[in-house]
Amino acid sequence: MTDVVFPAGSPPATVDVLVVGAGPVGLSAAVELANRGVDVAVVDQGTSAALVRAGAMGHSPRVVEHFRRWGVLQRVRDAWTFPPEWNHGIRVATSLVGHDLVPRPPRGFTDPGARRHSLAAPIRRPQTALQHAFLGHLADRGVTVAGGWRVDSLRDTGDAVRTTVVGADTARTIRSRYVIGADGGRSTVRRLAGISRAGDYADEKMFRLVVRAGAGYERAGPAPSGANIVFNDQASGFLAAISPTEWRVYAGPYALDAEPAEAELLAVAKAAFGFDLELELASSTTYYQATRIARTFRSGRVLLAGDAAHVRTPGGNLGEGFGDVVNLGWKLAAVLAGHGSEALLDSYDEERRPHNWRVADHALDRARRGRERLAAVRAIGVPDDADLSDVAEERRDRIRELLAGEGFEAPGVLFDERYDASTALWYEDEQHASEPAWAADTYVDDPRPGHRAPDGYVDPWGDTLYDRIGNDFALLVLGGDGTVARAFVAAAARRALPFTVVHLLNPGVRALYGADTVLVRPDQHVAWRGGALPAGGAAAVLDRVLGQPTPSSEGIRHDLSQPAAV
Repeated sequence: MTDVVFPAGSPPATVDVLVVGAGPVGLSAAVELANRGVDVAVVDQGTSAALVRAGAMGHSPRVVEHFRRWGVLQRVRDAWTFPPEWNHGIRVATSLVGHDLVPRPPRGFTDPGARRHSLAAPIRRPQTALQHAFLGHLADRGVTVAGGWRVDSLRDTGDAVRTTVVGADTARTIRSRYVIGADGGRSTVRRLAGISRAGDYADEKMFRLVVRAGAGYERAGPAPSGANIVFNDQASGFLAAISPTEWRVYAGPYALDAEPAEAELLAVAKAAFGFDLELELASSTTYYQATRIARTFRSGRVLLAGDAAHVRTPGGNLGEGFGDVVNLGWKLAAVLAGHGSEALLDSYDEERRPHNWRVADHALDRARRGRERLAAVRAIGVPDDADLSDVAEERRDRIRELLAGEGFEAPGVLFDERYDASTALWYEDEQHASEPAWAADTYVDDPRPGHRAPDGYVDPWGDTLYDRIGNDFALLVLGGDGTVARAFVAAAARRALPFTVVHLLNPGVRALYGADTVLVRPDQHVAWRGGALPAGGAAAVLDRVLGQPTPSSEGIRHDLSQPAAV
């Protein structure tokens, strides 16, 4: 795997959607839109992205579901940068060659827990691997990605956005219907759009190191664990393989004004490995346990996604960026095609920003609890890995007991992207009063409007419900006499809305979804469900889901012949 080199060339003078930023979120936004037939282009001020600057590498089953629908999953799989057999799950240990502190999870298909809420399995790839896959996909579709163009000014004229970009020796203005700012935590697009941020500032800083192993590295063995959480008296946090010889390791926390020497940082990295070896510091980046979230994700025709919209304590941020893209992509496509109104884009902010606040608050709280936990571990004292005495093992057992109550997975973060304050969803009477509160550490498949539609196999050869739904609206017909389905098909046809009808006659599916008919949005979230049409019929439902004016929902009948399974 090589570094990423962005294509040279000039961006187009006009385009429907201009994406600023060629990181994984920006490129995935272009993939999502191009797959929907939207005219899209990408610019980035950089000309390349380096493997040794790799950020997030672990991608959840929900993210893999997106890769599959985008048609890039095999490309992502093929772009591995270290042998996949190094993936042993996330190992919690005193060092790479040290003692396990939490029982190792079963590997591969023997691990049913990892597949409980999704038919996809997590995958580990550096960000550059994703960028290679996305760039290849976009090149196949003729989408322009131009590196070396810095955004200098941005003006929303009401009917378009005029963005001036500056290249090596020239400037040009791009006219687009919309701009997506996916240009990172220091987003130029966010600043030029006048969008401020809110949240908590950090009181300490951490370092994310990438080290390159040399002499002595053979002690790691032929297939070391590629993802580890380390606890010892010098190192703590992730030790994760990026390539066969390059690893990411954390150092800190440090005071905000601290500037540790390279030798000190390398000593921390060696402690994470747990044996003496030559290490070269390939890169060092600072990060903070903090929350900074844009006060709005939309300002007119300018929209924010990924780190440009929300920066939080590390741990899954890239997945939330992909969630932004999936939520926003179908809405932009619907508006550009004339199916949705401008008001539909307001629901992007209504839905995604509360979700990101929930996750950010959880992440910051978990980070603070993690510091307390680390202090407690170090108060016990982590014995040297070579110390096999009874006293050393007794201390390790005390540390194991301390860590046993800690959850290192958060299924609510991974799967519960519930949207409960959206103007573009048809909620049920008293729905919010009856729903359990969002919780990071728990998740139950929930078929109510605003929730991710539960997935499942629809044939014995492996096609899933999500495969069947594809990129369009889908109506799941699980029972009834077909009257509701015919009404939706007719209403969709009148507005030329791409629409798929899926008949699932398994009683277990009907029991799971709790209704005869379920409308699923293109982002795989339930939009409406019922056994009979509400006042205004199927047209009223589609109007609301597409951001069109609808009558008040007061008194609307929601006929659910049996309760939802929750």
